[in-house]
Amino acid sequence: MEVAEVTEVAKELPPPNVFDRMCPSRGVLEHVTSRWGVLVLGALFERGYRFSELRRRVSGVSEKMLAQTLQTLERDGFVRREAHPVIPPRVDYSLTPLGREAAELVAALAHWSERRVPEVVAARGEYDERVTAP
Repeated sequence: MEVAEVTEVAKELPPPNVFDRMCPSRGVLEHVTSRWGVLVLGALFERGYRFSELRRRVSGVSEKMLAQTLQTLERDGFVRREAHPVIPPRVDYSLTPLGREAAELVAALAHWSERRVPEVVAARGEYDERVTAP
């Protein structure tokens, strides 16, 4: 889509407000911040992957869920899917410029959560003690 077309589409939309349940930004936020969306974007932020490589990198995701996540992120313009006409079939996934921008943000959040695990575990322990205390 050309810049002029994007501008025309944007003129037809109401002002973005993620707190409004009807705002399209809420769906975008949901796709980007879903468990698998965050992990797929984070992995593709490192480099491009083939489907099977990406499935191994994002440990625990089913083939079906990975395919759905990639399709959703591709539809939203974050992921580029490139099918190569070879045998066996080969499909590569990478980030678009928009996807790199989103991945940078979610990767920062993912790294923050990794760094803060000890504090979260401690807070959970304190909470559980407080809530279960007689």
